[in-house]
Amino acid sequence: MKKKLYLDDIRIPKDESWKVVKSFEKFVQAIEQEFPDIISFDHDLGKFAMNDYYKNQYNGVDKINYSYINKNGEMTGLDCAKWLIDYCMNKSLSLPKCYVHSANPIGSDNIMGLLNNFLKKVENKEPNVIRTFWELDDEKMQNNLLN
Repeated sequence: MKKKLYLDDIRIPKDESWKVVKSFEKFVQAIEQEFPDIISFDHDLGKFAMNDYYKNQYNGVDKINYSYINKNGEMTGLDCAKWLIDYCMNKSLSLPKCYVHSANPIGSDNIMGLLNNFLKKVENKEPNVIRTFWELDDEKMQNNLLN
């Protein structure tokens, strides 16, 4: 079975074969413990992004205020992608198959651009990191937001 790592502080995929991590620190820890075959990235991580998501997006308002991101020292999925590239280079590992599922279009583009450039320029592979959306477990997400 493929090892799958899902980086997101709010969303929980319905497919329970994903290992879910919610922060930069947990992402690093998970990869150092067991290198995954597949990673799916969110961009906005942390309490400010989560609060804004809960207040706006999850309640049906189609707008998220991204001015909080990094302003308060929160690490993002882009920081995780940068760390992953350094880790792969230092350990002579190929980049795992990566996807981006973030609702942040600019953050998604930044992660995809970074990883695809690494694949093309360093690993001499075809860029194949794409944006996707996984089926989510709404009940677990709601419990996660309320606790």
